[in-house]
Formats: sequence, structure tokens, C-alpha cells
Amino acid sequence: MRSVKEVLESENIAVFGASQDPLKPGALLIATLQENGFKGRIAGINPKGGEFRGVPFYPSIQDVPFDVDLVSMIIPPPAVPEALRACARKGVKGVVISSEGFSESGDAGRAIQEEIRTILRDADIRGFGPNTLGLVNTETGLTTSYFANRNMLTPGSVGFAAQSGIFVGALLMHMSAYPVYRISKGLGLGNKVDVDESDAMEYLAEDEQTRIIGMYLEDIRDGRRFFKAARKASRQKPVILLKGGRSEAGGIATTSHTASMAGNDAVLDGAMQQAGVLRVKKIDEMLSMIMGFQWAPLPGGNRIALVTFSGAQAIMSIDRASETGLELACFSPDTMDRLSAVISTESKRKNPVDTYPDMNVYGFEKTSLSILEALFDDDGVDGIFFISFAAYGTEALQPLAEMIREKANKPVFISLLGDPGQEALSRTFLMEQEIPFFDYPETGIEVFARMWQYAKHSAEHK
Repeated sequence: MRSVKEVLESENIAVFGASQDPLKPGALLIATLQENGFKGRIAGINPKGGEFRGVPFYPSIQDVPFDVDLVSMIIPPPAVPEALRACARKGVKGVVISSEGFSESGDAGRAIQEEIRTILRDADIRGFGPNTLGLVNTETGLTTSYFANRNMLTPGSVGFAAQSGIFVGALLMHMSAYPVYRISKGLGLGNKVDVDESDAMEYLAEDEQTRIIGMYLEDIRDGRRFFKAARKASRQKPVILLKGGRSEAGGIATTSHTASMAGNDAVLDGAMQQAGVLRVKKIDEMLSMIMGFQWAPLPGGNRIALVTFSGAQAIMSIDRASETGLELACFSPDTMDRLSAVISTESKRKNPVDTYPDMNVYGFEKTSLSILEALFDDDGVDGIFFISFAAYGTEALQPLAEMIREKANKPVFISLLGDPGQEALSRTFLMEQEIPFFDYPETGIEVFARMWQYAKHSAEHK
């Protein structure tokens, strides 16, 4: 069977459903490829002929005067089988079927999808979809998503696969607006007529550009194979899974969306935990975890230190830490002595470190840097959570950011609360400095706990 890697490395593409109307998908895809760095050859397939932006249209793929690696099909379902037979005669490696109206739409669509499955298998063509925007390879600028923009095709390190068309387009568009979330490869699985979640997992596990794997799934076709692929992948890089259809109502909606069966969620949860996969329930939870893995070292233990101006936030963070299996670090005598230089009250030097009111006396820079440096040197501290006012401006954050980038030997997560404008400026600055920033410290606690979970699993299975 031909590999998914061969398809993602396609050097040319033909677009079935190419159009001269600049607002139609077949024209938008051609423009997207041209504007975002794809260096390969492009051909349009349209029985009427024509051209768009210098790309010629051919009545049939047989008429294309060069070999075709990948085909994007944006044509009605009844036309797909015959188009696939033509692709087989041309020697095409992969096909992305973006059209809707197959197994998710009823018996007629299901029959067409089964016919497609047979043609793909007999011709050794790898098929993505139907019902998907398809592929993104940021290394080469290759895409079949006519929604892709420059950010989406700017190289990153998150490999993402999703069993949804628009979800892939909209989520990847959002993610790629922030460098920390930019992708390496994107695979839309749709109805999974051929390429499924196990194929995607195996491919992303071996892809050198991909450092973190993210997945959105609504069902799993072959549980045993997926477990094996996920277990192998998680030993190489973090795997984060967001699965829809967890509830009974969500499972019903899943069936109508991609004609999938959601499966037993409790069984999946146990299997994924055993495989080392980090399962999440919300998109923002997934994005927070990606930020942690991208910009912080893996923790060496579960002992955390809190540096805070707010007793309430410290208490809530401690509660969440306890719930997620983390412990408050006990500071060494040397650390306590060093903290006394900027924290005058002995009880406030203990974990959690309370910076109020001493920060008003010694200033933000001296207080924060002195505390962080002492905690960096304490081998009994595995992670640091720095919680403060969003009131000092980005200029005051510069020395803090420089110290974290140069000296941090453990995860340091920052949360600044206060004026929304100051919060936004601080968030932007810290993200530019590649320092994990979370609106609420409890989110950082949860991310650290999952990173520690992954670190333990990795160490156990080396």
C-alpha cells in the first residue's frame, strides 16, 4: 500500500472542479497554492477548458501533459467514481475528496462511498475524505484547503489531524494566527473512506518536522491498530486527543455528521491513558497544553512553587494542584535565606511565596528576579507559577523574560491579572518571548500536571 508520506510530499496537483470564477472553491484553491509558496505544477480539470491565473484547464486528467501526484476533487458525489477511474489510469498517488453528500447523507451516498473505497484499494491510491478540506504541508506549501492563508502555511511543529472538514479549516486558521500553535502537517480525515486516524498517527509520529501531535476524532475505526499506533507515537512525542461524541447526544450528532459510530468512551479513555495519550475535553485545553510543551522543559517531578500577590489565587491553585496529583515544594534553608532579601515576613517566604507588600518596597524587577533565581537553584522545586498584577507594563517584564529564557531549568508559567488592556499587552509580549502565559493560574496547574504525566510515561517506556 502506498504511504501517506508519498502523498504529503506530492510535487504537483490537479484540481477537479477548477473554475474561472474567483469566488468558487476550484479557483480559490489555485490562488491559494500560487500565493502561499507551492512550487509544484498545477493543472485544472474542467470539461469546458479555460484557465485561471495562468493555470490551464484540461477536459480530462489524461490530457494533463505531466505526471500528477495528488488530485483535489471538488465535484458532485455521482461524478467522483468515474473521475477516480481516470486518476487510476493516470497513476495518481493520492486523492482528496472535498465534496459532501456521501455516507453521512443516506443510502445513495453510502453506495457511492463504497464504490470509491473499492476503486481506491484496487488502484493503490490513498484517499482522504470525503467531506474534508484535506491536506496541508507547510514544508512545501502544498494544500488542498481553499481556506488556507499565509499563516496556515507558515512552518510550525504541531502535526494535526481531524475528522472534520470545516473544523480543520477554521481551527487551523485560528491556531496559525499565533506562532506557538503553527502546524507542520494538517490532515483532514472526513468520512475516512481510506486514510484513517491510525494512518495519520503513524505518519505524524515519524514526521521529523512534527514535535507535538494533536487530533480531533469522532470515532475510531480500528481500536487495536489505533492503540498500537498511539502507544508508539507517544513514546516519541506528546499526543493530545480531543474526541467529540463523548455523550449520548454527542454520539447521535457524530453519526449524522460523518456517519461514524462514537464507541464506548470509558473504554477509549482507559486505553488512551495506557497508551500515554493526553486526552482533553475542550479546544482551549488542547491549545494550553500545546503552549506548555512548546515553550517549557518537561518537569522532573511534581513539586511546584507558587509566587503570588493573592492569597485567594494561591488557595485555588493549591486546590487544583492537589486534585491533579501535584505537591507543594518544601524550600531548602538556602532558598528561604535568599528569599529573605526581598520578602521580609518569614511566613510569606514559605510556599506559596507572597510578594505583597514587599514588592511595593523593593520593586517588581528586584523582587521577581530574586525569587525566581532562588527557585531555579532549588532542586526540590520542579515547576514555578508566577502570579502577579498586570500593572507594570511590558518594559518591567523584559528582565523577567530574559532571566526565564536564559536560566529556567524547569517549567515557569506566568499569569498576570488586572486591567484587560495591560493583560493583553502582557500576553502579547510574553508570547513573543516564547514564555507560557495563562489567563488563570489554575490552567497552568492543569498543563503542568499533564506534562508531568507525559514525562513519567516517557521515562517508564524508554
